[in-house]
Amino acid sequence: MRTLLCLILVILGSTGGEVAVTHAMKQIGEIQIFFPRALLGFFIRALKEKWFWIGVGLLALGFFSLLTLLTWAEVSLVIPATALSFVVGGLAAKLFLGEHLAPLRWAGIALVSLGVALVALG
Repeated sequence: MRTLLCLILVILGSTGGEVAVTHAMKQIGEIQIFFPRALLGFFIRALKEKWFWIGVGLLALGFFSLLTLLTWAEVSLVIPATALSFVVGGLAAKLFLGEHLAPLRWAGIALVSLGVALVALG
C-alpha cells in the first residue's frame, strides 16, 4: 500500500509540477532574443510567477517521493510505473492547458499504459 501511495505522489507531483511550470512559462511568453540581458529579464519574470513556484514545489515533491520509493521498491517496477505520468500528463494537458491531443498521441499513451500493466503483472 505504501508503494502505491508513494507512486501516486511521484506521478502527481512530477506531472503537476510540469503542468504548473508550463502554465507559468506560457504566461511569461516566448524567449525571442538569446542575449544575456534578455535571458536575465525572462528569468526574473519567471521568478515572479506564482505558478512557477507551485510547479517547483510539486516537482520537488515528486522527486523526493521517487527517492523514497526507490529505498524500498525494485527499480525494475518503479521506473516503468512512473511512466503512468504520460497518462496523467496527457489528461492534464487537455484539461488544464487546453491542448489538443491527436488520436495517435492517445494511442501512444495507451501503449505506454499497457506496457506498465505488463510490468506490474510480471
